[in-house]
Amino acid sequence: MKRKKRIKTIIMSSLTGLVVISFAFPFVWMLLASFKTQAQIMSPDEFLIFKPTGQNYVNVFNEYDFMKFIINSFIVAAGSTLGSLILGLPAAYAIARHRLQGLGLVILVARIIPGITFLIPWFIIFSQLGLVDSYLSLILSHMLVGLPFIIWVMISFFEGLPTEIEEAGLIDGCTPTQVFLRIVLPISGPGIITSSLLSFIFSWNNFMFSIILAGDKTKTLPVAVFNFMSYSEINWGALMASACVITLPVLIIALLAQRFIVSGLAAGAVKG
Repeated sequence: MKRKKRIKTIIMSSLTGLVVISFAFPFVWMLLASFKTQAQIMSPDEFLIFKPTGQNYVNVFNEYDFMKFIINSFIVAAGSTLGSLILGLPAAYAIARHRLQGLGLVILVARIIPGITFLIPWFIIFSQLGLVDSYLSLILSHMLVGLPFIIWVMISFFEGLPTEIEEAGLIDGCTPTQVFLRIVLPISGPGIITSSLLSFIFSWNNFMFSIILAGDKTKTLPVAVFNFMSYSEINWGALMASACVITLPVLIIALLAQRFIVSGLAAGAVKG
């Protein structure tokens, strides 16, 4: 019996290790390559043992003005996430409490349809309004995916909250709006943090809308990284350094909010 248990433990540990290595290897390679020269990156003999250099990061911030792209990405991601929360939380609460399955289905269809389907109509509309290369056009286009996502995450979360709490608030004299703002939202923190963080990450990493709707003034990080690839060559060192710059803020936020993410997803997975 002990032998079978030991074998099972070894197998599970091996499979876990294999999964961890599979996911971690690209990030390790990216981090190591960001401290290498172009020749070192191309040399298989210098994968782990090499003379590190920080010139790639210096070039990224000095020659390519990456701080401007970081600010642009943060404005767009924060704006789209905030807008999605303002519209999505009341919508999710209404769908959950009033059983509006039809409206929920429409929102789900909007989430399933590929974003590229909306790209040309968005471009035509924003061109006519003179909003191409503006933060507003990028924020609204990113909300096209972030808003339905927040709604669907929060529908399950609100359905899991006991209605007795809301009924007690109504008995004490609160209006339905006050119940939502003063009772429901404060106890929905884990779900709100989870959905907003995932929506922020989507917007932060979005490339498709930004490559069409952004210009020199509002260029975001994914588009800036794309500029390191040209027809003749790929600047791997600068590309990996910029990729680390993009990954680091989201990684820090995810680590700090990890407890809320786990509890939020778990709370939204069950009802009652």
